Amino acid sequence: MRIFEDENEKMNLSLLDVGAGILSVSQFTLYADVRKGRRPSFTDSAPGNEAEALYQLFNEKLEQELGLNVETGVFGASMQVTITNDGPVTIMLDSDELAK
Repeated sequence: MRIFEDENEKMNLSLLDVGAGILSVSQFTLYADVRKGRRPSFTDSAPGNEAEALYQLFNEKLEQELGLNVETGVFGASMQVTITNDGPVTIMLDSDELAK
């Protein structure tokens, strides 16, 4: 995604263009389904060992195929991550299609 500003302040540069890295932190609760009732359901989430393998594969692809510097959290751990959003834009990606 081209989400970084160029010299004209247009979102025209990618992570690769600006030489940035990735902080990859697993967060299975993002897969919560709240369409029924008030309690989130995680029944469609992958089992832990499968999810961890996918997480590791994702990070390896970022490093090996794209040459990105990837820092990771600890899969399945309770972690506190503090970030600073720098800018007027927050992008939420959502898809009705399931990747299988």
